[in-house]
Amino acid sequence: MDSKAQSKQVVTNRPMAGLPLKLKRSISTKQTVVALLTFIIATAVIIFLLWDRRDTLPAGLVSSNGRIEADEVNIAAKLAGRVKKIVVREGDLVKPGQVLALMDTAELDAMIEKARAEVSRSESEVVEADATVDQRKAQLTLTNQELERTLTLFERGHVSKGVLDERQSRYDSARAALAAAQAHLKTAQRTVDVAKAEVKRIQTEINDAILKAPVMGRVLYRLAEPGEVLAAGGKVLTLLNLGEVYMEVFLPSREAGRIALGSDARIVLDPVPHFAIPAIVTFVSPQAQFTPKQVETAEEREKLMFRVKVKVPTELVERHIEKVKTGVRGMAFLRLSGIDPPPWPDYLERRPPGETK
Repeated sequence: MDSKAQSKQVVTNRPMAGLPLKLKRSISTKQTVVALLTFIIATAVIIFLLWDRRDTLPAGLVSSNGRIEADEVNIAAKLAGRVKKIVVREGDLVKPGQVLALMDTAELDAMIEKARAEVSRSESEVVEADATVDQRKAQLTLTNQELERTLTLFERGHVSKGVLDERQSRYDSARAALAAAQAHLKTAQRTVDVAKAEVKRIQTEINDAILKAPVMGRVLYRLAEPGEVLAAGGKVLTLLNLGEVYMEVFLPSREAGRIALGSDARIVLDPVPHFAIPAIVTFVSPQAQFTPKQVETAEEREKLMFRVKVKVPTELVERHIEKVKTGVRGMAFLRLSGIDPPPWPDYLERRPPGETK
């Protein structure tokens, strides 16, 4: 191979060799833009991370990581029975008193009809017993009058002692019969009360077969389906009680001892770090416990910590109920009690849209 061929081969093996000059310049410009954008993005990320760490809290403020939680409420059948209908799905929002599911009440319906018939029968017995009392009173009045006339005649010597004794015996019998009739009337009245109580008891069981939401919440799990037969206490649904939305954090004793119940707090969630949610300290554990796994920072990985509950106000939750989700991680910021508590930094005073300070 001659020298010209070798030179041509070397040139064609170079990057972008043989490309037009305009295309070469275009590729070079794009590479420069990409490098510049990469540098800008990296710088912005570093600045954001440095700003978002917020390690330099003012004296008197502490923070700890946690996640948004809500208590679970189980909706269960009070009595054994068959699930007739479930009217909600997982993820649905429910209000207090809203019907969630229905249990089959065919047997209870038959029982209450029988109990109501028993009430009617008992009431009829009361009417009959009351009439008997009136009858016994009339007989007692009559025998009393006969006894008084006989006693007058006996004193005048017109009747014998035997006739007087007979009239006295009839009077005593009438009085005893009245007492028995009155006792029977009271028994019949108590029988009515018992029958009505049975109706009320069965009606209560029928009402309990209508499963309603005891709290404002979201359906977390649907644990049964229509047609299933459940034992007494069998779970049908599980709700998240959105009336009690909170974050649990863990603080060392030197900080937990200075947290006052009812004091203001702030919650900053990872998905929306530019907003601070106002909260209230509702619980500080009186006993220390081993640090749970979800406490991640090295400073917080002390052996013993105190659990602190920071609750989001119910009114705030209700205004943003559609956006409330549990399990979201974030940071809670708390004030330590003292003579001159520090003000909140500006980034902890930024409220969600529609909320004021």
